[in-house]
Formats: sequence, structure tokens, C-alpha cells
Amino acid sequence: MRAVLMAGGSGTRLRPLTCELPKPMVPVLNRPIAEHIVRLLKQHHIDEVITTLYYLPDVMRNHFQDGREFGIQMTYAVEEEQPLGTAGCVKNVSELLRSPFLVISGDCITDFDLSAAIAFHTQKKSMATLVLTRVPNPLEFGVVITGRDGRIQRFLEKPSSSEVFSDTVNTGIYILEPEVLDYLPAQEEADFSKDLFPFLLAQGKPLYGYIAEGYWCDIGHLDAYRESQYSALAKRINLEVSYPKRSPGLWIGDNTSIDPTVNIEPPVLIGNNCRIGSHVHIEPGTIIGDNVTIGSHATLKRPIIWNGAIIGDESHLRACVVGRGTRIDRRAHVLEGAIVGSLSTVGEEARVSPQVRVWPNKRIEAGAILNLNLIWGNVGHRNLFGQRGVSGIANVDITPELAVKLGAAYGSTLPQGSEVTVSRDQRSISRMVTRSLVAGLMSVGVDVQNLENKAIPIVRTVIPTLGVEGGIHVRLHPERGSSLLIEFLDHKGINISKAKEKKIEGCFFKEDMRRSLLYEVGKVTYTSETLQIYRSAFEKHLNLEAIETVSSKVVIDYAFAVSGAVLPQLLAKFGCDAVVLNASLNPKPLSLEEQEELLNQLGRVVVALNATMGVQVSSNGEKFILIDETGTAIRGEMLTALMMQMILTAHPRGAVVVPIHASSAVEEIAHRHDGRVIRTKANPAALMETCHANPNVVLGGSGDMGFIFPQLHPGFDAMFATAKLMEMLKLQEMTLETMRSKLPPIAHRMATIRCPWTAKGAVMRYLVETHAPEQLQLVDGVKIISSDGHHWVLILPDAGEALVDIIADGCDPEMVDSLLQDYRDRVQSFIESQQQLDD
Repeated sequence: MRAVLMAGGSGTRLRPLTCELPKPMVPVLNRPIAEHIVRLLKQHHIDEVITTLYYLPDVMRNHFQDGREFGIQMTYAVEEEQPLGTAGCVKNVSELLRSPFLVISGDCITDFDLSAAIAFHTQKKSMATLVLTRVPNPLEFGVVITGRDGRIQRFLEKPSSSEVFSDTVNTGIYILEPEVLDYLPAQEEADFSKDLFPFLLAQGKPLYGYIAEGYWCDIGHLDAYRESQYSALAKRINLEVSYPKRSPGLWIGDNTSIDPTVNIEPPVLIGNNCRIGSHVHIEPGTIIGDNVTIGSHATLKRPIIWNGAIIGDESHLRACVVGRGTRIDRRAHVLEGAIVGSLSTVGEEARVSPQVRVWPNKRIEAGAILNLNLIWGNVGHRNLFGQRGVSGIANVDITPELAVKLGAAYGSTLPQGSEVTVSRDQRSISRMVTRSLVAGLMSVGVDVQNLENKAIPIVRTVIPTLGVEGGIHVRLHPERGSSLLIEFLDHKGINISKAKEKKIEGCFFKEDMRRSLLYEVGKVTYTSETLQIYRSAFEKHLNLEAIETVSSKVVIDYAFAVSGAVLPQLLAKFGCDAVVLNASLNPKPLSLEEQEELLNQLGRVVVALNATMGVQVSSNGEKFILIDETGTAIRGEMLTALMMQMILTAHPRGAVVVPIHASSAVEEIAHRHDGRVIRTKANPAALMETCHANPNVVLGGSGDMGFIFPQLHPGFDAMFATAKLMEMLKLQEMTLETMRSKLPPIAHRMATIRCPWTAKGAVMRYLVETHAPEQLQLVDGVKIISSDGHHWVLILPDAGEALVDIIADGCDPEMVDSLLQDYRDRVQSFIESQQQLDD
């Protein structure tokens, strides 16, 4: 059998290590990754290897030449003009592949039994067999679901945390029949996991997954690179070491001189022709390349030192990577996670701080403390964007420094001279962060329309009228009172796509920001007609005659977090008497207990004033809790059902959009009005996008997220919802209490349990494997439907914390309680068993 070794990538996420090397040539245990792969292939009797090249192809060709030295026959295929993708590059050499062949990625370290995988492929008569493995955190990989016979049922490429249905992932190793290449166009970019395999699956072709035992590491980023080295040194993987084993856990090359006073704690690997001075302390996990010189009294705590480096006296290296030919001068410190690129110099007593990246051929002056990446940077382990935008603790995670850089990164993804809006809530911390974002945007030549402090529903309405590329909104996080949330909106006012987020994130981490010339720096303007634009849209989509004939009184509670204060003005214009409570700004966010006390106060005021209703507005004008004329709070699933009932009564046969976890009462209400329910993932962006994409949608959202009226703007709007409620009450001649009494019964329960990040994928796989496919819905999390269809339970991993939500729903409250407790116990027991295995 032949093998195709895909070695075309430039290893962007491994910069600065891959500036002068293709990723497959980066050393692990002082031997290139590709050489380890070739030796594994040879071990399994594969001695013809076709290597596809794109980035720095001569480096690999010069190393392997014709392959004779390694006991194989090596053939090369270079993608001359552009990379063709994982499948496209193999299609490029299809004339050499007339029999079953193996494809393996050039950036993995593994000791899988390839012979067993090939035998499995032959036995199953598979067209394509994917070699799979199980990992603790599958978020960075393609998740694959197989049946009990190994046949593939579903693919999910690099899922979000709530989409993780399994911890079984694609390793990028495939055994293929040659006819699979007939489904690929020639000389066009194509990917196996994104394009070819989903197509073959849809065609019903025999695709199988072989779950391999053993070690596998995708060296896709710097943390994985270090971990692969430490695993290899600890013999958690069966890799051949180039040097003689001098004692247990200690490998030392030829012609290496080590002073007798050196203290070495194995496992340690030291290459050929090294010189190690007196009183050096070398701790477990240290890897030293060939021709390395280390001065006296140096301390090495798990560094990875490439060939030809010079380490000065009393220097201190801790869990870092030092590139080829780099010089670390006397008493210099290079700390955890730092990378110093090849042929660089770290001056005497200089300090490279944790996680800092230094590109090749740079010099750090003596005594300098380097806290920032030195052109260009890449912090591979952090995700900037969360479930909705960028969030973090105010002035700890979200600082002016971060905001300037974030603004510049966002602006750099836009054309020079673009214009965006910037807006915020009324808090001082939001004003500070917004000004920093503006500075970053201006620095890359982006003009800013500063909308200042505006409720986000107003911003979403205004953006499409301004002709801008998009906008940024800063506010207190709706769920976490000590955190800020920075949201990015597109030209329609919808939260930007995940693809756009990734683009900004890449620019941010690589510091790949443009710098504008003096005359290109952006300018700031202020828009005075913002409120008028919103008022016009607001009035356009209401039945003004109905509202103006209502002699009503509405009590509005802003809960000391003023947002959407335009609402009383709008209601007054329609002849409504709006009583406002707690409209001053409290700099300290309220606790849950304080919020509940304000809600009780609102109920008492509504009753005392004989008001039509009360509304507590939150989340910068997006969310609300309703109080009926008896002082009773209507929220959560009850509020969802009430809003759907009122809107579908006015718009029969319309469509409504709700998150996957919304109560089944929504379907019953829709059935009453010949309506249709569309369920989406449980995140705001998914609701907005679905409402915008479906022309028949009359309402979207839920009581705990807010409500979307697509005809007005694409976001949640508590202000418009309040006015719309008044309109509906008049037209339908009902009170809120009467409307609530007509709702179907709701039995909806929720519990939250702690779940380590590393166990989330395993929990989802356990649930998928232990239930019949016809019981499952995998829109978001794992939804399990009872055999009678009257009850369901949803297990939904939290996107931001180490938690799992369990939500049960149905027509029988006792059954719902039992269901919730049953799955709570199941999930908790499985998590505990996983932790015991890890221990």
C-alpha cells in the first residue's frame, strides 16, 4: 500500500517556529515530525510515500531526498500556485493512486496501529475509512459519530461547546479507495472533512470510522507542540529516540561533554556535540538539541532547546521553546510558554514574560522586560470570542489596552476608510472602553460614528440606515454583573458571524494590524438623529390608533441600570401614562436578591396605581419581565408562551422562532393558530440570523433572552415589545391576567451541574450512544424525546463555564421532575466515573 503524506501547510499557529520551516519539519525529540511519520509508515510495511508540498518545499526535499536513507521510496508533488486543501492536493496526484492508499497529515505525532486500521477497512469493504480517536476536549477537531458497526452517521467540523455530541474525533488519517477521488474536481481547493466526506455520506456511500488505541497529538498550536515533546519523553508514545540511553529516562548523544557537578533529573534528552557547564540544574522534561552550549549555574525547567543554541551563565529557562541558533545571555529569563525564534538574542538580565512570542532574528536589549510579542505574535491557547462577543471582568480582563488592540484588529479586517458605529450603555467603565476601541479603529484608518450611550435596540435599528460596515456596542454583561460585553454587529445590525469573529481573533492574536499614515488616520463624527430614526421605525410598525385609544397606565422599572429611557417619551406620544421607577444609575450592579425586591416593589406599585401592567427593563433595553394588573410577575417560559399567543392571534399561520430549550407549550399555541415553530441553537446570534433568514417569521426569542420583531430590526427589543403588548391587549380586548389564563399548562424545569471542560465531549457521546437515534435531536446539546413524544430532556453544555444545564419539559409536572432528577443523576454519575478514570 502507498501513503500520501500531506505536508503543505505553513503552520501559521506555530509561528514563530515555522517562519523558516514547514510544520512537518519542526523537531520533536530532535527529529522532524515528518520523519517520525515516515518511520511509523515503514514499521507498518508502507514503503512508498507520496509527499504533497506547498510551503518551503525544498526544506523537506533536502532532508528526505529520494527516501533511500529511510528505507522508503519518496515522491514529491508541489502545489505551485495555491494550496489545494487536504483533498485537492491528493486529487493532484491521483494518477499515482490506482489501488487503496493511506493519507496521513504531516502535523501529527502518533503510534497508532495502522495495520489494524487497514485490515478494518478491508473487512468492512469501505470506500473511505477514517481513523478516529477520543480526546478530552474535542472543540478544536472534527467530531464524528459512528454506529455500533463503525459506519459513520454524522460529521461536525470544529464544533462550539454546545454542539459537542461526542468526544470521538477525526485524526486526519484516512484509508481510501481510489474511486473516492473521482468525486473531486481537478485543480480546485477541496477538503476531506468539510467537502468530500459529507458529500459521500449524503450519497449513502460506505464510510467507516476505526477508533484507534494509542497516542495521537495534532500539533496545531504551540501548547500542543510542547505537550507532544513531554509525552514522548515520558514514553507515553512509542517513538524511536536518536541517541543512546545512558540510564533510565536519560538519553545523551555522542561527543557531548557534561560537567560532573551538573544535576540532571530524568527524563531528559540531550543531543550530540553539546557542552554543559558546571552546576547546571536540568529538571525533568528538558529537551536539548544538537550542538548546544549551556553556561554554568543555568537552570533548565522543561525547556525545548533547538540545535545550535547558546545558553548563558545563570540563565533561567522555564517551559519555553528556544529556536535554532538563538543566544540567551547571562542571567536572562525566558518563562513559561514563551517562544524565542531562531537566530534571536535575549540580552543579559533581560526577561521574556510568560506566553510572549519573539519572531526570528530579533534582539532584546540587556535588562529589557518584554511583556508583548515582538513582531508578530500569536497566543494559540486563548479564544477571544465567547457565546456572544468578547466578555470578561471589567478592568481586569477587559482593559483599555485590550480594547485598543481589539479595535485595531476589527478595523484591520475592514477596507481602509471604512466607517463603523460605536455605542455603549451609560456606565463610566463602558465609556472608557469605548474610547479605547475608537482609538484602535482610528489608528488603522477606520472612521467612527459615535452614537454614545444608546440602548442596543436603538443601535440595531439605526445601523442599516447609516451605510456603515458594522458597529461595536459595549455594555454591562446581561448575565454577569461584574463583566463587560463587547458585541460586534454587521451592516444589518445582526451580531457578526463566527467566521468574521475568527478573522478578528486571528488578527488580534497575530497582531497583524495595519498602521495608517498621518493623513489616513480615521475621524470621529457624532450622529444627532439616532433617536428620531428609531422613533420613526417604532411608530411605523405599530397600530397607533389602537394604542391611542387605550386609556392605560404603564409602570416602567429601570432597576437602577437606565437603558431605553426613550420608552416613556414614545408612550406619552400615544397618550399612555408612563410611571418611571428607579431611573437613576447605580454604579454597582444589583444582586439577584436586590433585583427580586425591586420586582416585588414594582408589583405593589402596579396594584396601587391600578395600572394596566408593569415592565422591568434590563440588558440595555433587550429583556423585560412583565407584571400583570394583579401584581403577578410573568417571566421565563410563561412570558414566552404569552408573547407567542398574542402575536400568533394577530398573525395566524405565521412562523415563530424559539431556542431549542423553550417549552413545548409554544408548539401547542402554534397549532391553535396554524402557525409554525422553528427551533434554533440556544444563543442570541442564531435566533437573530434565523429570524432574518425566514420571511414569514412574526416573532422570535424567549422570556429569558428577549423578543425579536423582525419587521423592526434584527435584535431583541423590550421597548417595542411593551408597546406591542399594549396594542395587542386593545385589539384582542383582553387583560394580561385573562390572556395568561388561556395559556396551555407549562411544566418546565432546569438544573445546572458542574462539569470539567475535558469531560463535556464524553458526556455528550455517552448520551448519544445510550439512546436510540429516533429519540435524539442534536440542534444544540443533546435533546432526548420520550417514546410518547410528550416529554423531553435537553443536556446543554455551557459555552462560557465548566457547567452543563439539564432542562426537562412536558405536560405532567411529576413526570418532568422525575425526568430531571433521573438525568441529573445519570450525568453526575458519568462525570464522576470519568474523573476517577483520569485520576
